[in-house]
Amino acid sequence: MHQVKELKKDLFWVGGNDRRLALFENVYPIPNGVSYNSYLLLDDKTVLIDTVDRSVEERLFENLEVLLGLRKLDYVIVNHMEPDHAGTLSDLLYRYPETMIVTSAKAKTMIQQFFETDYSDRIITVKEGDTFTSGQHDFSFIMAPMVHWPEVMVTYDAKEKVLFSADAFGTFGALSGNYFADELSFKDRFLGEARRYYTNIVGKYGTQVQSLLRKAASVEIDMICPLHGPIWRKDISWFIEKYQKWSSYEPEETALMIAYASVYGHTENAVSILADRLGDRFKNIVMYDVSNTDPSVIVSEAFRCSHLVFASTTYNAGIFSKMETAILDIKAHNLQNRTVALIENGSWAPTSGSLMRELFGTMKNMQIIEKTVSLRSAPKAAQEAEIDHLASAILETLPKSVISNEEKHTGKIDTKALQKFSYGLFVLTAKDGEKDNGCIINTAMQVTGDPLRISVCVNKQNYTHDMIRKTGLFNVCMLSEETPFSVFQHFGFQSGRSVDKFAGCETECRSANGLLYLPKYSNGFISGRVSQMYEFETHTLFIASVTEASVQSSIPSMTYQYYFDHVKPKRQSAPKFKKGYVCKICGYVYEGDELPEDFVCPLCKHPASDFEPLIPPSEKEKTVKWVCKICGYVYEGEKLPQDFICPLCKHPSSDFERIEE
Repeated sequence: MHQVKELKKDLFWVGGNDRRLALFENVYPIPNGVSYNSYLLLDDKTVLIDTVDRSVEERLFENLEVLLGLRKLDYVIVNHMEPDHAGTLSDLLYRYPETMIVTSAKAKTMIQQFFETDYSDRIITVKEGDTFTSGQHDFSFIMAPMVHWPEVMVTYDAKEKVLFSADAFGTFGALSGNYFADELSFKDRFLGEARRYYTNIVGKYGTQVQSLLRKAASVEIDMICPLHGPIWRKDISWFIEKYQKWSSYEPEETALMIAYASVYGHTENAVSILADRLGDRFKNIVMYDVSNTDPSVIVSEAFRCSHLVFASTTYNAGIFSKMETAILDIKAHNLQNRTVALIENGSWAPTSGSLMRELFGTMKNMQIIEKTVSLRSAPKAAQEAEIDHLASAILETLPKSVISNEEKHTGKIDTKALQKFSYGLFVLTAKDGEKDNGCIINTAMQVTGDPLRISVCVNKQNYTHDMIRKTGLFNVCMLSEETPFSVFQHFGFQSGRSVDKFAGCETECRSANGLLYLPKYSNGFISGRVSQMYEFETHTLFIASVTEASVQSSIPSMTYQYYFDHVKPKRQSAPKFKKGYVCKICGYVYEGDELPEDFVCPLCKHPASDFEPLIPPSEKEKTVKWVCKICGYVYEGEKLPQDFICPLCKHPSSDFERIEE
């Protein structure tokens, strides 16, 4: 029977879930299964975005039959030709003989490789920047070679601001009734599997992922529809930031992973002692036995952690086989920028330490701690000093902030401490005659319970402030965690003196005092009548009696911290340019000053003549800018006046930071 999910008014999930498959790509364990996502748009023309794996094709065709009814399927967009997404393409084209394929030129070649039928006359090839319309929706195409196959592209729907991201932003795990990441407690339940998916499937191609992220930054994204795992409609910037970290090979956390191979428990004993020594001063440590931990987990944790310890017994005069597999996997996925410590064991000829050091020495920017602890069969009391020394060497490479809480107090005022206050975020509304207005504030609270009084503190430069002083009436709308950044832009980044912030608002949005409130993004509002005012240099504190209060929803209230962590877009620093050469055939990047004449692309096997130099960003003089840490307003100039006030959020110059571009 069909199983569909409406994502937008005319966009539906029509994929399937496989909970029987044990190994994804016949290599990665997926204890929670996997979803194969496919999307159907019912516009003037009907458009299917990617198909599914053969294991769930019955569900796909049932879903299409129900949603299409008597309509034909006009187009199928193929973003990625891997069989878990395109395996049912030939069956789809057989069932819907009028369907045209929209895809990249490289994917067209792969279609001819995978299937016996020649579909050339049914293929429309697109390239970077090409557009396609289905009626009400305009699509554009972004090429994403080697994320993680050479033919990959992603598709952007400009009307709904939806990015169909192919394998990017995917996750292991079947979908169980909740299709959106915000419904899943994603950070607790799915982040580990999202990381394991990225690092093992796409992790090798960080340069290519960075390129895709730069392209995607040029469009506004309200929803991401990947080919595996949940769909993103909230906290998108948070997940993109994870991809920025992973693809630039920066540690996600200041954390320590200890991976060990132990036959009879003696090497395990040594790393347990080391963990105890480190645990006295550092609190973010994980340990894995490589013999019963899948290599994909070790790779994933190596991407997460800043510091790594590898301890291995010597086996057949080499590294213990399970450990060697794990390290080779890490090397194959291009891990960089880590601190590594080593422990070896051997009853007669320990060699695993030097061999592990050799492997890590071939990886980029790996800081390998000089001293290797070398055991003979079992750790002895005499070697405690060596283990202590290794623990001290690791601690010396960790930031002091994570290993010591000691602080000398000098009476200095650090204004950042004031940001530790717990604030909410509110839209404050008022009215003067026929003019309605509202602004963003972060200071509102209950003052007394009997009688009910509240207070709001408002910047004197705000137009709403003047209205409240004149009329003595206001509404405080408590913003919920679902409030998008656009609401803060609308009410906080422009003045009501020149803009009607409530243009188009319906009359039923008014409370009993005649003032407007936000019915959509507030979980409640309180009406106040001013009884007292206290003047300060930049703000006025209004004390008011409560005349009405209404609960609008049970969604949690927006806090200042939640706004900064999940709503306010984060400024992404441009990745450092690395000199190198890119394969014109498959997109493989060779990093280095010179490309050897006899070099052969390890992916597509094309020669050096099919490579071209990476083009650096245009050289230009650095410009100094000052960015408001509260709202993102940019002031251009070498110096920021000390008395400068942000024209948008009214915060002082102390809340600006200097950047160079």
